[in-house]
Amino acid sequence: MNPIEESPKATLVPDDRPSTYPSSWNVVFAPAVPLPADYVFGPQTTILKQGLVFPPAAMPLPCDIRWDRDVSVKLRDGVTIYTDVLRPVDGGKVPVIVAWSPYGKTIPQKDVQSGVDPKEVTGLTKSEGPDAGFWVSHGYAVVNPDVRGAGKSQGDIYAWGSVDGQDGYDVIEWIAQQPWSTGKVALHGTSWLAIAQWFIAQTKPPHLSAIAPWNGMSDVYRQNAMFGGIPNMGFDAQVFAHLAGPARVERLDMMAEAHPLMDAYWQDKAAKLESITIPTYAVTDVVTDLHRMGTFEGYRRLGSNDKWLRVDNRQEWTDQYDSGNEADLLKFFDHFLLGADNGWQDTPKVRMAVLDPGGEDRLSVPYTTWPLKQTHYERLYLGADQHLQSTPAITAIQASYTATTGKCVFTYRFATDTQLTGYLKAHLWVEAKGSNEADVFVLVEKLDKDGNLLVPDEISARQYIPIPPAGTHGRLRVSLRKLDPTLSTDFLPIQSFDDPQMLHPGEIIAVDIAIMPASEIFHAGQQLRLTIAGHEFLAPPATQPNAGVLAFMGPMPPLPTNNAGVHIIHGGGDHQSFLQIPVIPLAQ
Repeated sequence: MNPIEESPKATLVPDDRPSTYPSSWNVVFAPAVPLPADYVFGPQTTILKQGLVFPPAAMPLPCDIRWDRDVSVKLRDGVTIYTDVLRPVDGGKVPVIVAWSPYGKTIPQKDVQSGVDPKEVTGLTKSEGPDAGFWVSHGYAVVNPDVRGAGKSQGDIYAWGSVDGQDGYDVIEWIAQQPWSTGKVALHGTSWLAIAQWFIAQTKPPHLSAIAPWNGMSDVYRQNAMFGGIPNMGFDAQVFAHLAGPARVERLDMMAEAHPLMDAYWQDKAAKLESITIPTYAVTDVVTDLHRMGTFEGYRRLGSNDKWLRVDNRQEWTDQYDSGNEADLLKFFDHFLLGADNGWQDTPKVRMAVLDPGGEDRLSVPYTTWPLKQTHYERLYLGADQHLQSTPAITAIQASYTATTGKCVFTYRFATDTQLTGYLKAHLWVEAKGSNEADVFVLVEKLDKDGNLLVPDEISARQYIPIPPAGTHGRLRVSLRKLDPTLSTDFLPIQSFDDPQMLHPGEIIAVDIAIMPASEIFHAGQQLRLTIAGHEFLAPPATQPNAGVLAFMGPMPPLPTNNAGVHIIHGGGDHQSFLQIPVIPLAQ
């Protein structure tokens, strides 16, 4: 069936609490995947007994659990959705954690998340959500909705933004009225479940007491679908093509093609972070990159004073279900949902992983702010002989490459041990020969003293998709170089992506390209390598067997570009191109 290129008909609800998109957005919906014939549906209550084991998970249930299935919830426009509730059997009032996504609430899980030790989970875990076995044993309920359009829930599946956020508001306020709820509700989960939290929290449900978005983008256009203004649809196409429900699913990947500029549709998927004021515990890593920029930006711009950031050196699922990290999150929730005087407020606001490929990573290094207040931004200028230098180059230089397949490389050797933690950016003077457009990609990597690539945790990176290159990177469609004056800073250029300005023959244009935040130590004699190219950067060849990735994911298609001809990168003289790096005192 062909996708239906229209939004559903409007429903009579308040304008400030939409249940559909404006018809003028022409949002693309396509048929969802049908549910399997043996899908079990219907209200049912089961008591799961302590000690039960659900393969492949290997942790016995630590307590008895009441499992209420397919509890109906009516949303503000009359649509009915269904949720499962897992809670203690004693019938008392408890705080509640919600796992919000369309991924399906069927439990026990058939598969443990990639890379997760089965001994650390009970199987009572909605994909990427909180493990109910752990949380119920500590006096919480876990609510796993099939959101609008998912499973047997009515309607179409929406991809974050205003409609999905208001649906989350409705469910949180429904939970607060249930006899088993204390009225204190939190959100938790990774990836989709983390992204949704930003958009639900900005609606300000009165009973939402805390959020824990672990690895989730906060601006879907800039950080994912059109990262750098270049269509990035391969991953999303596979995710949205696998969502199951009775009707349709919003096709974010198709919208990236139909709406290549930042318009009202995409603005709806950029969270109003400054408006979120509730306690927040955010997590990301500096090994994978799908959610890295979004989490750092979510934390940086968040309006809450009660906010904490933890940065790990592993992929998100191994981090999420680590018993120590679950205990840490429990302490956070106990403080804000139970009022426990447990010392949580003494937790460092930022706990940073500092990578040292070729050496030993430093973990949970404490800081007080993000970006780190100790940051000193330095510039490494493009110089002669493919080197970067700490002072502007007097003599003009040019480096060129074939726009579709080529690259140019510059290196810098550190004289002393140096830690880079924070935002990087490339300021480049670009000329496109033979084209009025240039898609430019930049990559920053670490090399040893002899020029060999040093790769961060390869196993962890390859347990997650897309598999990242062995460094931090950025990209930009040069015609969309105009900066957003309200969002950009000196350390983080953020484009408006709404005003294409094509290049002219012989024109040399200055562009600022944001590079994903990094945290890494370079020892004396080791090198930083800056690569500039007209194509995306892929992961280096694996040196050991793959430890497993998402089963339904196929290979990612090549990233499409608008490149042709030759790119010329100008440096020195009147065109000082440079890489800006965040230097801080060495972590102890």
